[in-house]
Amino acid sequence: MVNAILGKKLGMTQIFGENGDVFPATVLKVGPCIVIQRKTTAKDGYEAAQMGLVELPPPKRVNKPLEGHFKHADANPVRFLREVRLGTDAGEVKVGDKVLVDVFSVNDFVDVTGISKGRGFAGFHKRHHFGGGGGAHGSMFHRAPGSIGASAFPSRVLKGMRAAGHMGHARVTIRNLRVIQVLADENALLVEGSVPGPMGGYVVVHKAKAPHKRHTGPKPEEGKKKK
Repeated sequence: MVNAILGKKLGMTQIFGENGDVFPATVLKVGPCIVIQRKTTAKDGYEAAQMGLVELPPPKRVNKPLEGHFKHADANPVRFLREVRLGTDAGEVKVGDKVLVDVFSVNDFVDVTGISKGRGFAGFHKRHHFGGGGGAHGSMFHRAPGSIGASAFPSRVLKGMRAAGHMGHARVTIRNLRVIQVLADENALLVEGSVPGPMGGYVVVHKAKAPHKRHTGPKPEEGKKKK
């Protein structure tokens, strides 16, 4: 069984609990997906399935290698392809199978992988969350980086020193997000918390590798003290 699905980030909203607590939630448009390629231990050395996110309208231009790849799977071309690992007991997964949002249920914990927003060339304050120097009049170190190495020895800047540079546009995984709602008719999933990437960015949602329960607010009857 495939324990992951591909989708898009639509945006954020808020969900109210039974006791009035407010939970931030991200709306994900996930699926339907189709299995384009099946990799096995005997042939490829590991178990995996390559899935494609079905979107309308489909891409107009596909190069010849990808066109042959989709034709071999008897599937229409897609824009977003990703490979997900399968367990050793996933022998029933085959090319052409559909993966829908119903692989998840409410209160499941998932890991969401996406590409973070690109921030371009950023300074060290913004990039590494430096606190900065004193803000009083006369201070010359409001946004100075401070010492970056000794002058006597080694007389150079060591590798790995935190400095200004390219920020964002990196692969980020947020772990253990709780599924709040599953909208099967709309192929939508609501998860508690934020998800990397802009609105419309592609994401991969898979079941949490190391799920753990987090505090999600007391229920109305749990919040009252017994006399």
